[in-house]
Amino acid sequence: MREICSQLVLLLGRPVDSRLGYEPESVFATSARKSTPQPQVQQGECSMKDDSNASPIRYIALDIHKYYSVVAGVNRDGEEILPPCRVEHMNLEEWLGKHLLASDRVVIESTTNAWHVYDLLEPLVAEVLVANPIKVKQIACARVKTDNKDTLILARLLAANLVPTVWVPPQPVRELRQFVSHRRRLANMHTQVVNRMHSVAHRHHLNHPKGKDFQPKNTAWQQDASLSQLEKLQLELDMATRAHLEKQIEQMTRELGRMSHKEPWASDMLYLMQIPGCGVVTGMTIMAAIGDITRFENPKALASYSGLTPGLEQSGVKLRGKGITKEGRRELRWALVEVAWRAVRADPHWKRLFEELKKRMHPNQAIVTIAHHLLVVMWHVLTKREPYRHYSPERIAYKYLTWSWALDEEQRGGMTRPQFARYYLMRLGIGDELKRVALNPEFPYRLASVEEVLAIRPELLRSE
Repeated sequence: MREICSQLVLLLGRPVDSRLGYEPESVFATSARKSTPQPQVQQGECSMKDDSNASPIRYIALDIHKYYSVVAGVNRDGEEILPPCRVEHMNLEEWLGKHLLASDRVVIESTTNAWHVYDLLEPLVAEVLVANPIKVKQIACARVKTDNKDTLILARLLAANLVPTVWVPPQPVRELRQFVSHRRRLANMHTQVVNRMHSVAHRHHLNHPKGKDFQPKNTAWQQDASLSQLEKLQLELDMATRAHLEKQIEQMTRELGRMSHKEPWASDMLYLMQIPGCGVVTGMTIMAAIGDITRFENPKALASYSGLTPGLEQSGVKLRGKGITKEGRRELRWALVEVAWRAVRADPHWKRLFEELKKRMHPNQAIVTIAHHLLVVMWHVLTKREPYRHYSPERIAYKYLTWSWALDEEQRGGMTRPQFARYYLMRLGIGDELKRVALNPEFPYRLASVEEVLAIRPELLRSE
């Protein structure tokens, strides 16, 4: 603690409370700290080139905004060597190539447009770190908040090696995250449209016919005499919006299905699709949020990342539990809860656990607990690359069949559904003796033979 506090004294130039690590009420006293004279920079210039032959490590921070970034730099001692300057994004790539050195260390905060700047910086400097903005705010705060001060704080945190970083996802993970987030936004918009249409019907006490709501054959109620002309127009427009959104969601779902059968996702979906309640959309959403499973040393680390772990407040001998932390990616928690609800409806093991939990907590709390347990199971099957232990090979084969039903022939790579299920059973290394799936004896499903799949997928023979 003393070492960290001394670093913060150097970093912030102000007294430090050892209990807190810093003094939140104080303002930066950079002017009180003696510093070496800085080279004069003409107004309008932003120079970082050093004329000397030696190239000491410089610590550069970028505060990224929508149309511009603020850049500042310090040396190892936290002394300002580059006064904060503003660079428009249209000139950012040229400016970075002109002023940065290969020995520089750079930090940026994680924002919506941070990854494009990260890709520009990575080939130019020795190291690029992406800071967690929430934790940066907890470490260093000031009463006076400006772009210039924020940038210098970030640079000095980097020089003191105190930057709380986030994982930098590779390009495929970034693209998948954007894709699943967009699909979820469309699904939310679809829900809003449907709710508006339901509200009109409820307002006039109109009952929907049996069958799917808002299908053409079930929309006669929309011409009811009790509806005004404006309400009829609203329903007509909402029907068009609903149909358009459903078409877009279907296209995105098809694309997720195609991606689930291709690398780099197929090797992980092979194990994730075994889990009860996990489908193509939820599975790909979970994989997009997790990324590389090997970055989590144990299930607790993954659960903490998901935000499904309970919070805790301690003061002296008093301990008070709180709700889940809700840290991490929101879509991961959404997908896990969706998987949990499906699992408790379809799987006896999870249904029995859910019923036991409901006896001592609210159903919503119970389902979050189930989601937490399922996430732990996911860590084990993804890390150890093993079958789901609560399922027999026949149950896993059925899960792979449900995966194939979500894909068309083109998305399955030309394989039939029985071939698709057998293909993934062979990749998992189980169920060679299975000929059919007969969980319901009245409706058995045939599985392709091992020889049939090897004839069209000879790479499986080579991998063995």
